[in-house]
Amino acid sequence: MSRDYASGQVVGIDLHRRRSVICRMGADGEVVESVRIDNDRSALLREVAKAGGGAQVAIEATYGWYWAVDALQEHGFRVHLAHPKGLKTFEGRRVKTDWVDARELADLLRLGRFPEAYIAPPELRELRELVRHRAKLVGVRTGQKASLHAVLGKCGVIPTLGDLFGPGGCKILDSLRLPEPYASRVASQRRLLLMLDNEIDMVEHELYRRLKDDPGYQALLRLKGVGPTFAAIFIAEIGDVHRFGSAHQLACWAGLTPRVYASDTKTRRGHISKQGSRLLRWAAIEACQRSCEPYVAQHRQRIRDRRGKTVTQISKVAAARKLLHVVYYTLRDGEARCLQSVSTG
Repeated sequence: MSRDYASGQVVGIDLHRRRSVICRMGADGEVVESVRIDNDRSALLREVAKAGGGAQVAIEATYGWYWAVDALQEHGFRVHLAHPKGLKTFEGRRVKTDWVDARELADLLRLGRFPEAYIAPPELRELRELVRHRAKLVGVRTGQKASLHAVLGKCGVIPTLGDLFGPGGCKILDSLRLPEPYASRVASQRRLLLMLDNEIDMVEHELYRRLKDDPGYQALLRLKGVGPTFAAIFIAEIGDVHRFGSAHQLACWAGLTPRVYASDTKTRRGHISKQGSRLLRWAAIEACQRSCEPYVAQHRQRIRDRRGKTVTQISKVAAARKLLHVVYYTLRDGEARCLQSVSTG
């Protein structure tokens, strides 16, 4: 992507938790100035402003980039966010310092070789914080449940009930008489589980409040296998679906398409890239596990019929990719015509 920088300077920022290095570079590639600052909004704006109003700024999508990008955009600077996996020039260097990194960011932007990432608007970032916080809370809750089972196992208690944390399971836990300190630990873990359940409910309520009037969210809820949680993840992680030119581009961005290795006349496809949102991939795969759209289920079954039951995981991933195609058209058009053809066929 070529850009004209003859009229001014470009700025590269190597952002860290407490301090950052800012490099200003001229259109000829010569470094004008490099400085290190303590992370402060005023100091950041003061140094970048030396490059001129509306200057191009390159910053890596690293720890806590929100505040810096928002501050720069509010003051009219044109900010470009670098995808960390696209910075191949950073790998294998003999010298890697903050000063060199800032200079490389500015130089890549100047040359038009910058691996640009999507800068989500603040409202979308807030949604992402909520769905990712919920995922973290659910992970902690799962760990507590597994730990409680482990404590019971140490005492020789092997519950026969499938769900130990439902109403029936709670009665079983109430009736147990365990020695100390195991009884205290089980009681503590049960209190933590109640607290986690409450926190998860609060996050889900906030997500529903924010998304209940969103047309894309309501359209996704009409898909089989997509409930409120998965629909919220799709909305938050994908964002503006129109930034993808096709459904295949969305699946590729999500990391659900295979890697391609090609040389001369030989082409080999490997495993999926897994270079997108991990949470989005999880939601797409989980939504295909049980009840899902016949269009998606038939695609999964065709793979199993052709390659055998040993490719269960491969068929799930392929179905998840097909589901993302459905999600793409549902968000873009309000409906997916491929589902209508299956239902009328």
